[in-house]
Amino acid sequence: MPADRLQFANDLAAFADGVIGGGLSPQVEALITEAGRCRDKPQQALALLEQARAAAPRHPAPVIALYRYYFYSHQLNQAKGMGENALAIARTALGPDFGDVPPGDEATRHNAAVRFYLFTLKGLAYLNLRLDELDEARLMLGELRRLDPQDHVGAALLWHVLSRHEHGTPLDAPADYPLRGWGSATP
Repeated sequence: MPADRLQFANDLAAFADGVIGGGLSPQVEALITEAGRCRDKPQQALALLEQARAAAPRHPAPVIALYRYYFYSHQLNQAKGMGENALAIARTALGPDFGDVPPGDEATRHNAAVRFYLFTLKGLAYLNLRLDELDEARLMLGELRRLDPQDHVGAALLWHVLSRHEHGTPLDAPADYPLRGWGSATP
């Protein structure tokens, strides 16, 4: 294997390990843990999470922690910003050719880096729906449909919600779509 391909493979493996929490320094891990203990002091928790992000800007864990902080604080625009940062980190790790050809079924089911990318895209689609940014949500869901045609990450439900909304179907009307799968809905 050429040296540049080997380096890319090693970088991707390190990123995948990071997605599941590996490769994080004890100091950064301690900051995130301490922020979790400060639930009753949101500004202190946020400051700790920002310190963690500054100390490990390319590691997914601090970005995920900040995303969760903003999401659960109902600061959806800030959560969206963190989701976009996480997506950019994943794109960098997966390489410039990722997505030219959809990943195989095995990758969408078991590859941590690919799944991180897909779940991040799903989270951003959800946030865009919540923020009533439907064109952006549609774009992301279309990309998810292309990259994950078997719907391993469960994004099709959001696709169906968007379709129902765009067709004026009340949200409390009986659902006419499958629990999983893209079906034929076309927002």
